[in-house]
Order: sequence, then C-alpha cells, then structure tokens
Amino acid sequence: MTDPTSAPNGANKTQSSNGIRDGIAHAPGGGDALLHLDDVVFLLLDHQAGLFQVVKDISVAELRANTAMLAKLATLLKIPVITTASVPEGPNGPLMPEIHQFAPHSVHVPRKGEVNAWDNELFVKTVRETGKKTLIIAGVWTSVCVMFPALDAKAAGFKVYTVIDASGDPSEMASRTTLARFTQAGVVPISANAVLCELQRTWNRPDAAEIAQLYTMVAPNYAAVMESYDRAREVALHPHAPAPELTHQ
Repeated sequence: MTDPTSAPNGANKTQSSNGIRDGIAHAPGGGDALLHLDDVVFLLLDHQAGLFQVVKDISVAELRANTAMLAKLATLLKIPVITTASVPEGPNGPLMPEIHQFAPHSVHVPRKGEVNAWDNELFVKTVRETGKKTLIIAGVWTSVCVMFPALDAKAAGFKVYTVIDASGDPSEMASRTTLARFTQAGVVPISANAVLCELQRTWNRPDAAEIAQLYTMVAPNYAAVMESYDRAREVALHPHAPAPELTHQ
C-alpha cells in the first residue's frame, strides 16, 4: 500500500500539511491548532502614555517590552500591523513610539472619538483589506480598548486572540473579569511569548539569532541563558583563551 504522505522523488507531503517550511519532513497536522503566519494581523490599540499611568495589573515596563517585541516580530516575519489611538491630543496621550519605530510598516488609523475602534469605519475597512482572518490584539485598557473590538470582530467572523501581557487594566479585578468574558465569547487569551513561539515554529531557520533576541524582551532571564551558552561554547573551542572580562584594554 502506498504511504499517503509520500511523494515522488523522495519528497514528503507532511512538509506542506504541517506548515513548517524548512526542507525537513514533519509530522502531519502539527501546528494545525496554532496561529498560522500567513493569516495573522496585529492590532495594537491605544498604547498611550496617559493610559499607562493607570495600569495596575502589570508593570508598565513589562507591558511596553512585550508590545515592542510584537512590533519587532511583525517586522521580522512581515506581519501587517494596524495601530490606533483614543483621543491622543487629550489626557490619554500619544502612542508609545516603539511600535512605529520597530514596525515602520505599521498603518495608523485615526479615530473620531470612538471608544471602540470597531465603531470606526476606516479602522474596520483597514482590517478587512489585509485579507487576514486571525486578529492578534493588544492594547490599553484590556477591559475596554481591547475587549470591545475583540468581541465585535469575533461576532463578525474573525478568529481573535488577545495578548494579555501586552495589554493592561486599572486593576486585577478588571483583568480577571475581562478574561472571563473573553473565554465566554470565544476570544482566545494568549501571552506575547506564546505568540512568538507559535509563529516561530522551528529554530531551523535563517533568522534564528534574531528570533532568540526577541525572547530576551519577553523573558529577560533568557539573555543569561544565551550568555552562559555562548561562554561555555567559547571555552570549549578555545580552552586557553583568557576570559574577555579579565583582559585589560
């Protein structure tokens, strides 16, 4: 009997059915339940200086680092990014600059005072024009700026993921009740680290070193792992070389 996964010339159809395209045969079906790189768009909503000041469920430094990582990941993997802001000329303040700095291809959609970005016709039109059906949303506040468009997008037929640690709320209670409402509505909560892992899929890729640097943004201690590995490897290759930190210029 012919193996249904086999193909002429020794090729293997598991390559296409798995989604990892690295020239290696992988188990069919792997990754089917995960994010698909060719179908995602990042919506980064209302990450504004004024709103950051009332975030209490996560440190602002961590929130900004995770959001900046998403921007860098979008550039590295050529993922569309759409941003918007809630009355940036008022107390809510301007968007954090890292997003457009690290993802210069981002498209910014101005709003006309709407609290819910999905009430803005141009915003929804811009999302639809990407042709993507999986929305990865982060923003401040999670219970408003993220939840309102997330629920509407889900009702409109999109797959919706919300990046909880690239978002923030005024209290732990607000965050917990928002998570409950997400799960009841079929919106999937996810972490920035999981977004990175799911879209990466394999270390067997030419941009592996750049991917590794992104992990240091969402898990700073991973930098120590990389440093200790690099040092051990250097010692193994050059056992008699002096340690760089012990040499004097």
